[in-house]
Amino acid sequence: MSGLPEWLSPLPDAATVRAADAYAIESLGIPGLRLMETAAIALADEVFRVAPDGPVLVVVGKGNNGGDGLALARILREHGREVEVRASCEPDAWQGDAAEMLAKLPGEGPQPLPTTAEGFSCVVDCVLGTGAAGAPRGLALDAISLITAVGNAGAVTVACDVPSGVDATTGEVHGTAVNADVTVTFHAMKPGLWINPGKHLAGRVVKADIGIPAGSAGTTQVGLIAPAVIDGLPERGRADDKFTAGSVTVVGGSPGLTGAPLLASVGAARAGAGYVTAALPASLLSASDSVPEVMGLALKDQDQCHCESGVEEIVERTGPGRALVVGPGIGRSSQAGSAVEVLLAKAAGPVVVDADALKVYAGNCERLASAPGELVLTPHVGEMAALLDCSIEEVAGRRLHAVRDLAQKTSAVVILKGDDTLICSPEGVVAVSPGGAPALATAGTGDVLSGVIGGLLAKGVDPFHAACAGVMIHLEAGRIAGADGPEGVLAGDVAECLPAARRGLQTSGR
Repeated sequence: MSGLPEWLSPLPDAATVRAADAYAIESLGIPGLRLMETAAIALADEVFRVAPDGPVLVVVGKGNNGGDGLALARILREHGREVEVRASCEPDAWQGDAAEMLAKLPGEGPQPLPTTAEGFSCVVDCVLGTGAAGAPRGLALDAISLITAVGNAGAVTVACDVPSGVDATTGEVHGTAVNADVTVTFHAMKPGLWINPGKHLAGRVVKADIGIPAGSAGTTQVGLIAPAVIDGLPERGRADDKFTAGSVTVVGGSPGLTGAPLLASVGAARAGAGYVTAALPASLLSASDSVPEVMGLALKDQDQCHCESGVEEIVERTGPGRALVVGPGIGRSSQAGSAVEVLLAKAAGPVVVDADALKVYAGNCERLASAPGELVLTPHVGEMAALLDCSIEEVAGRRLHAVRDLAQKTSAVVILKGDDTLICSPEGVVAVSPGGAPALATAGTGDVLSGVIGGLLAKGVDPFHAACAGVMIHLEAGRIAGADGPEGVLAGDVAECLPAARRGLQTSGR
């Protein structure tokens, strides 16, 4: 199915899924009707689970997605459920397997749109399938509006394979889309169900095996990070000392922002780095006293901010077993910006570039491609928009496109943070975080993440692997810290949970 690392579960795009369907039918001889029937049974199981009684509205389109809906309607009626079927096409629009499912449907056939929005316990979206792209139009748009109205009236919304209006390959939404409570997807997860805005609209996702063998056709360049991402990460051995365990220097801090580099430093130490240094402006060095496990390094400053002449000695702290984290709390002064440029132009080892250090390259991100070191960039959506010189809305609406664009332009590993954090290699391979840790939505957790990745880089881990493993360990730490509820969790709490997170992933990955 893919050339992805073993710790990435493939998320095939729409074309790959269609190829797998065709391969199963044409090469393996699996009847299309059997695949459609199996899909309908999986849909029915979920309808019975989320809406055990009450009338059901099934809204169908003209393709195989509609055929799944017609088969579902038959199954539900055979089990005594009251089912109304509304179609976004004419009855003669169905062909092949879908037409056969129409012929088997007992009772009243599909009726034209619209219908009342009231009185249904469940509405099932079978309008547009994985192959649909672009903004819904005409009757498909009317069907989505109907499903939305029924859902707003209190019915549980179940989507077939992918919510109509969501691009299965990218998660993008052009115009409008169904907001599902549950999506039942077939054969394999799709990227659009894990990447926002599609992820948000898909609700809870259930993958149903419909009989297509794994790896039937095609390759994919997108995968979901699995706990096995931590397999093979270096661990301290008996022969290690604090230097051979990996050295990280965090360059950051400015007036009012000394906490950020210290959080990054703790993240690096908790990730296993043996020697961590917080390089702060000399006039702010006393802040490092609050974290005794972290070494403090005073750098010449200007107006309490980092400056070009002050960071020269940091360049020597890169190389094998040494990593830099540049940017946490560094501020937006011109002198700090010059310091960042000096570091990235001269540092030969791995460098994590975070926070305001990214803003130095706003609108001119291509300059990062000439850096001699291996870079890992960690922007949130606003920083990504600044780097690409576009709007936040453009990045938020096209997250997969944005992360690939920046990785290609900078020749760096790029981490676009969010509940669906995306990690892209310079070659365009994308790893997707499973998310689900709302406790991470608090100030300072991004600094901790940068430190974790720096700690792994210092141990010699490949930048893409380090970024993916760091994201997963950080995610699991957020889950642990927020186990009793996300409210009140601080970034420091997440950092403290990092060792437990790694142990937990080792256990779950076995």
